[in-house]
Amino acid sequence: MREKLKEVLTIGRYFKKKFGEKVYKIPISISGFTCPNIDGTKAHGGCSFCENDSFSPNLQEKKTKFKLNPNIEYNPFLDNQLKQLEMQFLATKKRLENKFGAKKFIVYFQSFTNTYAPFSTLKALYEKALSFDGVLGLSIGTRTDCVTDEILDFLVEKSKNKEIWIEYGIQSFFQTTLDKINRADSIGNMEYWIKRTKEKSLNVCGHLIYGLPDETQEMMLETFRKTISLNVDSIKFHPLYVVKNTLLTNEYKKGKFEPISEELYIDTVVKSIINLPNNVVVQRVTAGIDDDTLLAPMWCKDKHKQIKKIREALFLEGLDY
Repeated sequence: MREKLKEVLTIGRYFKKKFGEKVYKIPISISGFTCPNIDGTKAHGGCSFCENDSFSPNLQEKKTKFKLNPNIEYNPFLDNQLKQLEMQFLATKKRLENKFGAKKFIVYFQSFTNTYAPFSTLKALYEKALSFDGVLGLSIGTRTDCVTDEILDFLVEKSKNKEIWIEYGIQSFFQTTLDKINRADSIGNMEYWIKRTKEKSLNVCGHLIYGLPDETQEMMLETFRKTISLNVDSIKFHPLYVVKNTLLTNEYKKGKFEPISEELYIDTVVKSIINLPNNVVVQRVTAGIDDDTLLAPMWCKDKHKQIKKIREALFLEGLDY
Protein backbone atom coordinates (compact mmCIF):
# COMPACT_ATOMS: atom_id res chain seq x y z
CA MET A 1 0.00 0.00 0.00
CA ARG A 2 1.38 3.42 -0.99
CA GLU A 3 2.34 5.77 1.81
CA LYS A 4 0.31 8.93 2.22
CA LEU A 5 1.55 11.75 -0.01
CA LYS A 6 3.33 14.67 1.63
CA GLU A 7 1.62 17.95 0.85
CA VAL A 8 3.63 20.69 -0.81
CA LEU A 9 2.93 23.97 0.99
CA THR A 10 1.30 25.92 -1.83
CA ILE A 11 0.23 29.53 -1.44
CA GLY A 12 -3.39 28.39 -1.47
CA ARG A 13 -2.78 25.99 1.42
CA TYR A 14 -0.80 28.63 3.28
CA PHE A 15 -3.62 31.18 3.07
CA LYS A 16 -6.31 28.62 3.89
CA LYS A 17 -4.43 27.55 7.00
CA LYS A 18 -3.75 31.13 8.11
CA PHE A 19 -7.10 32.74 7.32
CA GLY A 20 -9.48 29.77 7.36
CA GLU A 21 -10.70 30.32 3.80
CA LYS A 22 -9.45 30.69 0.25
CA VAL A 23 -7.68 33.94 -0.55
CA TYR A 24 -7.41 35.30 -4.09
CA LYS A 25 -4.64 37.47 -5.52
CA ILE A 26 -5.78 40.40 -7.63
CA PRO A 27 -3.02 41.49 -10.04
CA ILE A 28 -2.71 45.22 -10.64
CA SER A 29 -0.83 47.07 -13.39
CA ILE A 30 -0.51 50.82 -12.91
CA SER A 31 0.51 52.99 -15.87
CA GLY A 32 3.59 55.14 -15.37
CA PHE A 33 5.59 52.48 -13.53
CA THR A 34 8.83 51.44 -15.18
CA CYS A 35 12.24 50.16 -14.14
CA PRO A 36 15.75 51.66 -13.68
CA ASN A 37 16.90 49.04 -16.11
CA ILE A 38 14.66 50.46 -18.82
CA ASP A 39 14.73 54.22 -18.26
CA GLY A 40 18.52 54.47 -18.47
CA THR A 41 19.20 55.02 -14.76
CA LYS A 42 21.07 51.72 -14.63
CA ALA A 43 20.69 50.31 -18.15
CA HIS A 44 18.63 50.56 -21.33
CA GLY A 45 16.27 47.98 -22.78
CA GLY A 46 15.46 46.16 -19.57
CA CYS A 47 16.33 42.55 -18.84
CA SER A 48 16.78 40.51 -22.00
CA PHE A 49 13.48 38.66 -21.49
CA CYS A 50 11.39 41.73 -20.64
CA GLU A 51 8.89 43.07 -23.16
CA ASN A 52 8.88 46.85 -22.95
CA ASP A 53 8.25 49.96 -24.99
CA SER A 54 11.93 50.32 -25.88
CA PHE A 55 11.29 47.70 -28.55
CA SER A 56 7.65 48.25 -29.46
CA PRO A 57 6.09 51.36 -30.99
CA ASN A 58 2.69 49.82 -30.25
CA LEU A 59 3.45 49.70 -26.55
CA GLN A 60 4.59 53.31 -26.68
CA GLU A 61 1.29 54.33 -28.21
CA LYS A 62 -0.76 52.47 -25.64
CA LYS A 63 0.99 53.79 -22.55
CA THR A 64 1.41 57.25 -21.13
CA LYS A 65 4.82 58.72 -21.82
CA PHE A 66 5.00 59.85 -18.19
CA LYS A 67 7.25 57.51 -16.23
CA LEU A 68 7.79 57.38 -12.50
CA ASN A 69 11.13 57.39 -10.75
CA PRO A 70 11.96 57.95 -7.07
CA ASN A 71 13.51 61.38 -7.68
CA ILE A 72 10.62 63.29 -9.22
CA GLU A 73 9.23 65.96 -6.91
CA TYR A 74 5.63 65.78 -8.07
CA ASN A 75 3.50 63.07 -9.64
CA PRO A 76 0.78 64.78 -11.73
CA PHE A 77 -0.85 61.44 -12.58
CA LEU A 78 -1.38 60.15 -9.04
CA ASP A 79 -5.15 60.74 -9.05
CA ASN A 80 -5.46 58.82 -12.33
CA GLN A 81 -3.30 56.03 -10.96
CA LEU A 82 -5.47 55.75 -7.86
CA LYS A 83 -8.55 55.54 -10.10
CA GLN A 84 -6.84 52.85 -12.21
CA LEU A 85 -6.09 50.89 -9.08
CA GLU A 86 -9.70 51.05 -7.91
CA MET A 87 -11.16 50.18 -11.31
CA GLN A 88 -8.86 47.19 -11.81
CA PHE A 89 -9.45 45.92 -8.29
CA LEU A 90 -13.24 46.20 -8.42
CA ALA A 91 -13.50 44.62 -11.86
CA THR A 92 -11.41 41.58 -10.90
CA LYS A 93 -13.03 41.30 -7.49
CA LYS A 94 -16.50 41.18 -9.08
CA ARG A 95 -15.42 38.49 -11.52
CA LEU A 96 -13.89 36.38 -8.73
CA GLU A 97 -16.97 36.84 -6.55
CA ASN A 98 -19.29 35.74 -9.34
CA LYS A 99 -17.16 32.79 -10.42
CA PHE A 100 -15.82 31.45 -7.12
CA GLY A 101 -17.70 33.25 -4.36
CA ALA A 102 -14.42 34.91 -3.37
CA LYS A 103 -14.44 37.03 -0.22
CA LYS A 104 -10.81 37.64 0.74
CA PHE A 105 -8.10 39.18 -1.42
CA ILE A 106 -4.44 40.13 -1.69
CA VAL A 107 -3.69 43.07 -3.99
CA TYR A 108 -0.71 42.12 -6.15
CA PHE A 109 1.26 45.01 -7.67
CA GLN A 110 2.63 42.97 -10.53
CA SER A 111 3.86 44.76 -13.66
CA PHE A 112 7.28 46.42 -13.80
CA THR A 113 9.06 47.60 -10.61
CA ASN A 114 6.46 48.54 -8.03
CA THR A 115 8.67 50.36 -5.55
CA TYR A 116 10.37 52.51 -8.20
CA ALA A 117 8.49 55.73 -7.51
CA PRO A 118 8.42 58.61 -5.01
CA PHE A 119 7.58 57.40 -1.52
CA SER A 120 4.49 59.63 -1.43
CA THR A 121 3.12 57.88 -4.54
CA LEU A 122 3.81 54.42 -3.12
CA LYS A 123 2.23 55.33 0.21
CA ALA A 124 -0.93 56.60 -1.49
CA LEU A 125 -1.28 53.53 -3.73
CA TYR A 126 -0.57 50.99 -0.99
CA GLU A 127 -2.93 52.64 1.49
CA LYS A 128 -5.67 52.85 -1.13
CA ALA A 129 -5.26 49.15 -1.95
CA LEU A 130 -5.41 48.19 1.73
CA SER A 131 -8.61 50.20 2.19
CA PHE A 132 -10.71 48.06 -0.18
CA ASP A 133 -13.30 45.70 1.28
CA GLY A 134 -12.04 42.17 1.72
CA VAL A 135 -8.35 43.00 1.27
CA LEU A 136 -6.11 41.16 3.68
CA GLY A 137 -2.85 42.58 2.41
CA LEU A 138 -0.42 43.35 -0.38
CA SER A 139 2.11 41.54 -2.51
CA ILE A 140 4.59 43.88 -4.19
CA GLY A 141 6.76 42.82 -7.11
CA THR A 142 10.08 44.66 -7.33
CA ARG A 143 13.88 44.51 -7.65
CA THR A 144 16.35 44.47 -4.77
CA ASP A 145 17.95 47.67 -6.08
CA CYS A 146 14.64 49.53 -5.87
CA VAL A 147 13.81 49.31 -2.17
CA THR A 148 14.81 51.61 0.67
CA ASP A 149 14.60 51.42 4.42
CA GLU A 150 11.88 54.09 4.28
CA ILE A 151 9.70 51.90 2.05
CA LEU A 152 10.38 48.75 4.05
CA ASP A 153 9.71 50.47 7.40
CA PHE A 154 6.38 51.77 6.08
CA LEU A 155 5.45 48.22 5.07
CA VAL A 156 6.56 46.91 8.46
CA GLU A 157 3.99 49.20 10.07
CA LYS A 158 1.30 47.93 7.71
CA SER A 159 2.29 44.33 8.41
CA LYS A 160 1.15 44.68 12.01
CA ASN A 161 -2.43 44.40 10.79
CA LYS A 162 -2.11 43.18 7.19
CA GLU A 163 -0.41 40.41 5.22
CA ILE A 164 2.55 42.01 3.43
CA TRP A 165 4.79 40.27 0.89
CA ILE A 166 7.77 41.61 -1.05
CA GLU A 167 8.39 39.64 -4.25
CA TYR A 168 11.98 40.04 -5.42
CA GLY A 169 13.11 39.10 -8.90
CA ILE A 170 16.28 37.11 -8.23
CA GLN A 171 16.42 35.06 -11.45
CA SER A 172 19.98 33.76 -10.88
CA PHE A 173 22.78 33.93 -8.33
CA PHE A 174 25.48 33.81 -11.00
CA GLN A 175 26.89 37.21 -11.89
CA THR A 176 27.87 36.03 -15.38
CA THR A 177 24.23 35.20 -16.03
CA LEU A 178 22.98 38.50 -14.60
CA ASP A 179 25.36 40.32 -16.94
CA LYS A 180 24.21 38.26 -19.96
CA ILE A 181 20.57 39.12 -19.35
CA ASN A 182 21.29 42.83 -18.80
CA ARG A 183 20.04 42.60 -15.22
CA ALA A 184 22.17 45.55 -14.00
CA ASP A 185 22.12 44.28 -10.43
CA SER A 186 24.72 42.46 -8.36
CA ILE A 187 24.64 39.33 -6.27
CA GLY A 188 25.91 41.27 -3.26
CA ASN A 189 23.10 43.80 -3.53
CA MET A 190 20.47 41.06 -3.86
CA GLU A 191 21.83 39.30 -0.78
CA TYR A 192 21.93 42.52 1.23
CA TRP A 193 18.35 43.60 0.58
CA ILE A 194 16.84 40.14 0.96
CA LYS A 195 18.58 39.84 4.34
CA ARG A 196 17.58 43.40 5.22
CA THR A 197 13.94 42.71 4.38
CA LYS A 198 13.97 39.53 6.44
CA GLU A 199 15.59 41.36 9.38
CA LYS A 200 12.53 43.60 9.38
CA SER A 201 10.31 40.48 9.54
CA LEU A 202 8.62 41.08 6.19
CA ASN A 203 7.57 38.12 4.04
CA VAL A 204 9.88 37.58 1.06
CA CYS A 205 9.09 35.68 -2.13
CA GLY A 206 12.00 34.96 -4.47
CA HIS A 207 11.43 34.65 -8.23
CA LEU A 208 13.76 32.22 -10.03
CA ILE A 209 14.03 31.70 -13.78
CA TYR A 210 15.16 28.31 -15.05
CA GLY A 211 16.62 28.15 -18.55
CA LEU A 212 18.65 31.36 -18.54
CA PRO A 213 21.40 31.59 -21.20
CA ASP A 214 24.18 29.01 -20.79
CA GLU A 215 23.03 27.85 -17.37
CA THR A 216 23.30 24.15 -16.55
CA GLN A 217 20.89 22.33 -14.29
CA GLU A 218 23.47 22.41 -11.51
CA MET A 219 23.68 26.21 -11.82
CA MET A 220 19.90 26.49 -11.59
CA LEU A 221 19.84 24.27 -8.52
CA GLU A 222 22.67 26.27 -6.95
CA THR A 223 20.61 29.45 -7.38
CA PHE A 224 17.74 27.62 -5.71
CA ARG A 225 19.95 26.53 -2.79
CA LYS A 226 21.35 30.03 -2.37
CA THR A 227 17.85 31.52 -2.36
CA ILE A 228 16.70 29.08 0.30
CA SER A 229 19.80 29.84 2.40
CA LEU A 230 18.65 33.47 2.61
CA ASN A 231 15.54 32.29 4.51
CA VAL A 232 12.96 33.40 1.99
CA ASP A 233 9.39 32.59 2.92
CA SER A 234 8.22 31.67 -0.55
CA ILE A 235 9.43 30.91 -4.04
CA LYS A 236 8.22 31.16 -7.63
CA PHE A 237 9.65 29.15 -10.52
CA HIS A 238 9.49 30.45 -14.08
CA PRO A 239 10.77 28.97 -17.36
CA LEU A 240 12.57 31.42 -19.63
CA TYR A 241 10.51 31.84 -22.78
CA VAL A 242 11.02 34.20 -25.69
CA VAL A 243 8.42 36.81 -26.57
CA LYS A 244 8.46 39.50 -29.22
CA ASN A 245 9.91 42.94 -28.53
CA THR A 246 12.75 41.83 -26.23
CA LEU A 247 16.52 41.73 -26.36
CA LEU A 248 16.23 37.96 -26.19
CA THR A 249 14.23 37.94 -29.42
CA ASN A 250 17.33 38.91 -31.40
CA GLU A 251 19.51 36.31 -29.68
CA TYR A 252 16.96 33.59 -30.39
CA LYS A 253 16.50 34.55 -34.05
CA LYS A 254 20.28 34.55 -34.57
CA GLY A 255 20.51 31.05 -33.09
CA LYS A 256 22.49 32.29 -30.09
CA PHE A 257 19.92 31.19 -27.53
CA GLU A 258 18.21 27.81 -27.20
CA PRO A 259 15.26 27.66 -24.78
CA ILE A 260 15.19 25.06 -22.02
CA SER A 261 13.45 21.79 -22.90
CA GLU A 262 10.20 20.84 -21.24
CA GLU A 263 11.80 17.71 -19.76
CA LEU A 264 14.74 19.57 -18.23
CA TYR A 265 12.54 22.32 -16.83
CA ILE A 266 10.15 19.88 -15.13
CA ASP A 267 13.04 17.79 -13.77
CA THR A 268 14.72 20.90 -12.32
CA VAL A 269 11.55 22.17 -10.68
CA VAL A 270 10.84 18.74 -9.19
CA LYS A 271 14.41 18.43 -7.85
CA SER A 272 13.99 21.87 -6.28
CA ILE A 273 10.67 21.15 -4.60
CA ILE A 274 11.95 17.83 -3.25
CA ASN A 275 14.60 19.82 -1.37
CA LEU A 276 12.31 22.62 -0.27
CA PRO A 277 12.11 23.23 3.51
CA ASN A 278 8.67 22.46 4.95
CA ASN A 279 8.01 26.10 5.88
CA VAL A 280 8.72 27.60 2.44
CA VAL A 281 5.64 28.30 0.34
CA VAL A 282 5.50 27.48 -3.37
CA GLN A 283 3.64 30.27 -5.14
CA ARG A 284 4.24 29.20 -8.75
CA VAL A 285 5.77 26.22 -10.56
CA THR A 286 5.63 27.47 -14.15
CA ALA A 287 4.45 30.26 -16.40
CA GLY A 288 3.47 30.77 -20.00
CA ILE A 289 1.71 32.95 -22.47
CA ASP A 290 -1.02 31.87 -24.88
CA ASP A 291 -0.88 34.48 -27.62
CA ASP A 292 1.04 35.32 -30.76
CA THR A 293 3.81 37.15 -28.91
CA LEU A 294 5.32 33.81 -27.83
CA LEU A 295 8.20 32.75 -30.06
CA ALA A 296 9.63 29.80 -28.12
CA PRO A 297 9.47 27.29 -26.60
CA MET A 298 5.97 26.37 -27.68
CA TRP A 299 5.45 24.11 -24.69
CA CYS A 300 5.10 27.35 -22.68
CA LYS A 301 1.88 28.12 -24.54
CA ASP A 302 -0.27 26.19 -22.07
CA LYS A 303 0.83 26.57 -18.46
CA HIS A 304 -2.06 24.41 -17.25
CA LYS A 305 -0.61 21.41 -19.10
CA GLN A 306 2.73 22.17 -17.46
CA ILE A 307 1.19 22.30 -14.00
CA LYS A 308 -0.45 18.94 -14.63
CA LYS A 309 2.85 17.37 -15.75
CA ILE A 310 4.71 18.84 -12.77
CA ARG A 311 2.00 17.62 -10.43
CA GLU A 312 2.28 14.12 -11.91
CA ALA A 313 6.09 14.17 -11.58
CA LEU A 314 5.83 15.28 -7.95
CA PHE A 315 3.28 12.54 -7.29
CA LEU A 316 5.87 9.95 -8.35
CA GLU A 317 8.16 11.46 -5.68
CA GLY A 318 5.49 11.10 -3.01
CA LEU A 319 4.47 14.76 -3.06
CA ASP A 320 0.98 16.23 -3.41
CA TYR A 321 1.06 19.58 -5.21
